[in-house]
Amino acid sequence: MQVSIACTDHNLKRGNGDHSKQNATSPNVVNQARAKFRTVAIIARSFGSFTPRHISLKESTGKHTGMKYRNLGKSGLRVSCLGLGEYRLCSIAEQLMTIAYESGVNLFDTAEVYAGGRRSSLVITTKLYWGGNIIVLLLIQLFVFFSEIVRAMTYVINQGMAMYWGTSRWTAMEIMDAYSVARQFNLIPPVCEQAEYHLFQREKVEVQLPELYHKIGVGAMTWSPLACGIITGKYENGIPEASRASMKSYQWLKEKIVSEDGRKQQAKLKELQHIAEKLGCTLPQLAVAWCLRNEGVSSVLLGTSNPEQLTENIGAIQVLPKMSSHVVSEIDNILGNRPYSKKDYRS
Repeated sequence: MQVSIACTDHNLKRGNGDHSKQNATSPNVVNQARAKFRTVAIIARSFGSFTPRHISLKESTGKHTGMKYRNLGKSGLRVSCLGLGEYRLCSIAEQLMTIAYESGVNLFDTAEVYAGGRRSSLVITTKLYWGGNIIVLLLIQLFVFFSEIVRAMTYVINQGMAMYWGTSRWTAMEIMDAYSVARQFNLIPPVCEQAEYHLFQREKVEVQLPELYHKIGVGAMTWSPLACGIITGKYENGIPEASRASMKSYQWLKEKIVSEDGRKQQAKLKELQHIAEKLGCTLPQLAVAWCLRNEGVSSVLLGTSNPEQLTENIGAIQVLPKMSSHVVSEIDNILGNRPYSKKDYRS
């Protein structure tokens, strides 16, 4: 196992509010920016703020941006309910981060694979507070023994290199095992799990993770709210040439879309489009707001490839107040996939 850790302060330049056009940037500046982002990408996943553990805060709203902030599980980490997730580390990366930051986002998620590199056995992430103070959160994918992971993360935190650690794509049983190891040997347990969550993927986040929150305080950070673009509706009439599903490396996505289940999903999306129109929003905004309506989700990570798409998705914050119980019930009736839950532990 080889892990490289590098923390750096990166001051974003405040824009003039016009994000419709990409700023002209010299090749040298672009290359320097890429080098910085690649360094940070080894560990940097998010920027957050710290709240003392003894203070129990409910969801709060940013005064100027309208962004909502939630605690990450029962930890003292306060994060924006929308985070910037997968985005290609290119010449517009800083532009995307600036748009997100000025919209109130303080959670940024990156990995080497986003820049076209290979994902190592451990995906390591950080949580940084913009402005110099550093709060590090490491998100770990499981490839080694629980005891080794928990001991390693405890060492990293005790050395001051991180303040928290969490898991990515772990099962509920694996998270409980890690927690048990931590308690048995007086080590530090994980505070969150990063899981896939969208209209067509619900079981883990709506049933398993709430139970973990109730038992051990593990929070949920979710990704792929638009199901790799399926929920945008762009695949309604087939696979567009410039789409992700048309790429050779995404053959699995193409097969999923053209399958019988994929066609059924597209039919359901047509019905959901009517709900979006009634609420005065786009289908992607409805899908993101639907994820946010789950109070058990601390933050939803938005994947994006251009400024317009990011701005549209962040607009889901304005749709969230419209997600009444009636609207949610109407969506559930269309989807027909609401999982059985014993109890809403977050309420």
